[in-house]
Amino acid sequence: MNKKTLITLLYFICHITLVSYAQHFKAGAAFRNITPDPLLPVSGGIGTPKKATEKNGELSVRAIVFEKAGTKVAIVNVDNLGWPAALGNKSRALIKGIAPENILIGATHTHSGPDAYGFPNEKGESFADLKYLDDCIKKIADAVNEASQKLEDASLKIAVGEAKGKIAYNYYADQLYDPRCGVIQVIASSGSKKGKAIATLVNYAIHPEVIGSGRGILSPDLCGPLYDRIEAKGGGTAIFMNGAQGGMVTVDNRRENKEEANNWEECKRIGELLADEALRIADAAPLQENPSLFCASRQIEFPVDSEIMRFILKNSPIKNKMSGENRVSTQLNLLNIGTAQILSVPGEALPNIGFYVKRKMNTKQPFLFGLTNDAFGYMLTKVDFNSFKRYDYVSRTSLGEMTGEIYIEQALKLISESPSPDGFRSER
Repeated sequence: MNKKTLITLLYFICHITLVSYAQHFKAGAAFRNITPDPLLPVSGGIGTPKKATEKNGELSVRAIVFEKAGTKVAIVNVDNLGWPAALGNKSRALIKGIAPENILIGATHTHSGPDAYGFPNEKGESFADLKYLDDCIKKIADAVNEASQKLEDASLKIAVGEAKGKIAYNYYADQLYDPRCGVIQVIASSGSKKGKAIATLVNYAIHPEVIGSGRGILSPDLCGPLYDRIEAKGGGTAIFMNGAQGGMVTVDNRRENKEEANNWEECKRIGELLADEALRIADAAPLQENPSLFCASRQIEFPVDSEIMRFILKNSPIKNKMSGENRVSTQLNLLNIGTAQILSVPGEALPNIGFYVKRKMNTKQPFLFGLTNDAFGYMLTKVDFNSFKRYDYVSRTSLGEMTGEIYIEQALKLISESPSPDGFRSER
């Protein structure tokens, strides 16, 4: 073999090796503490935030980055009531090497975190701490950038199953909620950490409001103990993405005497139980080696018919550049990760919307990421909107009658235009 042939052969081998390396599924995870010091008032929704005098647990932002064949995706959760795109887009601008439309930022919906909406009072005054929010923006970017730098070969365990035990119920209609818990566990597939979990993502529909906003306690609520439990059991960095928990899927902290337990111990009971159930559900799942990765996005637009929501959008200091006086525009994402298909929801979709969209998804492992990329209040179908007294509140605090209808239409269109996840067509 002459020298020229040898060089050509070595070049070819190196090229094939690099291509193979680039094609392999990789993942990384990181988190940042965003607990304000000193403590800030906490917000559970529209109205003036309540002064916090103590804290239970720590607030955080948590990120997982996936990469394969030139596609790179980040999933982030923030311990807050909601996280508007006006804030998320500032983080996206600071994140390196990931297309902004491939960065999904969702809120856990704790009712015990600082105001991220800039809710105005009746005089149009807002009490949001913009300096704190700017710090969170930077920490979100830092977490994603670190996760991206820590990418390593990985496999997945994906499962969806019923989370059993006293975790959630629907305050408006006891059984009208989705008991399914979706879990994506990321496992290192090479190196010294081979076989160990890099991260565990839990997707479950629930209002984390054991403590609530009226007791002067800043807290991640049940999400904090969930993180701690998963990480203590070797599940890697834990991340919680909420689901279709609107109207009104909440914590099942009811007692026999009809009173509610609303303390940190109850947060630990529910959070640890959900963590244990998530790990149980994931445990029997087969290992998916070198899974596929796909990400699609589109801008969707909603009319703003609610006077309350118009007032908030007009008077909040946190301005959404995609908003007009009578409309808002936001990002909708669809992800295929291995056998899972994921859709983002820019608000609190009612359970019937969640059930319907999941049934139409091209997978046996559907995930809905609620309050992700935006959090525009409740999302109802037009037949539910303002139709009976129980839904008066959720109707008032939604964008309007057509929000749910538009979301369903656009979500189904995105599903139909996207490829199916791994293995779905062969199972039909």
